[in-house]
Amino acid sequence: MSSDFESYEQDFAVLTAEITGRIGKVPKLVGDEKKQMVANVERQLEEARELLEQMELEVREIPPQSRGMYSSRMRSYKQEMGKLEADFKRSRIAYSDEVRNELLGDDGNSSENQLIKLREERAHLLDNTERLERSSRRLEAGYQIAVETGHTDFFTATTFLTSPVSCWTLSVLALPKGVAVEQR
Repeated sequence: MSSDFESYEQDFAVLTAEITGRIGKVPKLVGDEKKQMVANVERQLEEARELLEQMELEVREIPPQSRGMYSSRMRSYKQEMGKLEADFKRSRIAYSDEVRNELLGDDGNSSENQLIKLREERAHLLDNTERLERSSRRLEAGYQIAVETGHTDFFTATTFLTSPVSCWTLSVLALPKGVAVEQR
């Protein structure tokens, strides 16, 4: 039983090496070459999945006392298969002008459309910048008023506290309740 499993392992290793090499080529290809390579990789990925299924059936046939080692190898192979599928998915869209054009909606008049779009965005940015500058000036003016008002309040408070009337008022407020005070 284990010899069949090991044979499947060798086939899986060769197949995954081929798939990895082809996945690396996919982003560099265009047109029909790319479509053909993608179809070949998809076919090989399906073969690899079938090999994994066969290996899993073989593991089920192995006696329970030796099954643990083979089960851990199967988990490893499944993880490798998942990684290959993810890499393949990324490679199909990497550097692909067709996909980029499809996503961006380019239809041949892209340079004129982009120029118009850029001009509209620039005008919108300029409007927002002007609005931001006006708001900033209003905030600065409000801050100046607050600062001036704060200085005026400070000036008023110091004048009140240094006048004779205010000193008498403060001294009265500082006395305990019930004490009579005469004003001079």
